[in-house]
Amino acid sequence: MHAGPSPDAVIEARRRRLYKRQLDGLSARALVYDHAEKEDISIATAWRDWTAVKDMVDEDWKRDRENMLARLQHMRTKLFHQALKKGQLQTATQVLDSIGRVIGESIETVNIQAPDLTIKIQDKPD
Repeated sequence: MHAGPSPDAVIEARRRRLYKRQLDGLSARALVYDHAEKEDISIATAWRDWTAVKDMVDEDWKRDRENMLARLQHMRTKLFHQALKKGQLQTATQVLDSIGRVIGESIETVNIQAPDLTIKIQDKPD
């Protein structure tokens, strides 16, 4: 006679499903209410699951933080090329500004390196 999965396994599976759903962009409260309904659990249990998921996300963030800069830069570069390819020059400019800020380029640096162009318009001699 098979008793089925252990209670801990059931809880872990339920929390994994919430972990995946939290990437949908809903607020925490909306996620908890949706989770309670979908999993047929109480709101209090859903909040406990949310607390566990938040802990998982915090752990993921701490673990991935070192790699995040390289990943973000790769995504920015890819976005820049896609925007340029589609002629979205404003987006491409914004992405380049973002990349520049990450590598330490400041407005002052850009202004110092840019040539100073002065144009004078004189009246025509009679």
